[in-house]
Amino acid sequence: MLKLGVNIDHVATLREARYKNTKHGEPDPIAAALICEEAGAHGITAHLREDRRHIQDRDIWKLRESIKTRLNFEMANSAEIVDIALRVKPDIVCLVPEKREEVTTEGGLDVVANLESLTTTRKRMNDTGIQVSLFIAPDPRQIEAAAKSGSQFIELHTGSYAESFGLAESRARELERLIAGAKQANVLGLKVNAGHGLNYENLRLIYDVPHLVELNIGHSIISRAITVGLKAAVQEMLELMLPTSNIARC
Repeated sequence: MLKLGVNIDHVATLREARYKNTKHGEPDPIAAALICEEAGAHGITAHLREDRRHIQDRDIWKLRESIKTRLNFEMANSAEIVDIALRVKPDIVCLVPEKREEVTTEGGLDVVANLESLTTTRKRMNDTGIQVSLFIAPDPRQIEAAAKSGSQFIELHTGSYAESFGLAESRARELERLIAGAKQANVLGLKVNAGHGLNYENLRLIYDVPHLVELNIGHSIISRAITVGLKAAVQEMLELMLPTSNIARC
């Protein structure tokens, strides 16, 4: 069964737009996470960025205390954030690149160029019982390096696929890259997640990608929640993820 991890970062983005630098405010990402769980989400994803633009330290600690499903802690491979992760002890960390000028995480990690430092962080996480995923493009060299790092998972960056969805030729090419990447990862012993830019329209072709364990989706669900409510938005996405869904298979 394909699992859904809901990224709640943009709930915090909305809160910080009005309540930045305060210790209160709405909407509450913790309350949102609990609604997502109630709706059937299999896990909660949150990214504590170095610049603290949305999720704050207190959010991560409260999530760890509050949710009953899997906490996926997205993070940069920086000393400060690594230390926080080791103390919070999420179920899994997903190491991602960060750029201060980006609106949200764009592009995948360069594992090839940073293999030594990523392997060191992977070992530290695993030693405390935390699984590790690397957020990477479906590039053969990066997937091979991810396996060398000893990480348990990769998360395939689906951004290029999502951006090309309206162009048949480009869409087919990007989907084939994801399929090939997932197959390669599986042969190398890596478990495969996917995320970035997935929404209620482009999700239907993702079932062509083999060996997927979990999809991490945030912006589309939070956007949909504005009109139908968060519980309904999560349930609608879960329905699309059912292998018997006519929409998912068309």
